[in-house]
Amino acid sequence: MFNQPKLVIPRSAVRTTFDILAIGIFVVAIIYGITQWSSLPSEVPTHYNALGVPDDWGPRWMFFLPPILGVVLWLFCHVLEQKPHLHNYSTLTADNTERLYKNSMLLLNFVKNEILLFFAFNIWNDVHIARGGESLLGVYEMPLFLAILFGTIIFFVVRFFKLR
Repeated sequence: MFNQPKLVIPRSAVRTTFDILAIGIFVVAIIYGITQWSSLPSEVPTHYNALGVPDDWGPRWMFFLPPILGVVLWLFCHVLEQKPHLHNYSTLTADNTERLYKNSMLLLNFVKNEILLFFAFNIWNDVHIARGGESLLGVYEMPLFLAILFGTIIFFVVRFFKLR
C-alpha cells in the first residue's frame, strides 16, 4: 500500500469550489454562534437521542466543542486528501493510477465537506434548541446525514470499480 506511485495532481475546480462553499457556510455558522453567545442559557444541549431531542445538557462553553471537532476532522481529511498514494486501492496499474487517485481525492473532499456542513447545521440547531425551540430536523437529522454520507461513499466506490 505504501509503495504506490506519488503523482502531482492539480486541484480540480469541483474540489476547490466545495471547499470554499463548505468553509464559507461553516464560518457564517461560527459567526452566528458567536453573536448568539450572550443570549444562550447557562446550559446548552450536548447530546441528542434518536428522535433529535436533547437528552443531555452541559455548560455553555461546550457549545464550541462540536465545531472544534468538525475543524479537526476536516483538517485530517484535507491532509489525507492531498496524499492519494496512501489510500487503499486494488488493481492499481500505470494506466488507471491517476483516475483512481482523482476519484479517491474527490471522495475525501466530499466527505470532509459534508461533515463540516453537518457541524455548521448543528450550530444553528443547538442555538435554536438552547433557546427553547425544537430540533430543526428532529428524527430526520441523523438518518439524513448518514444517508448523504454513505450515499457519497457508495457513489465513489461504485465509480472506483468503473474507473478501474
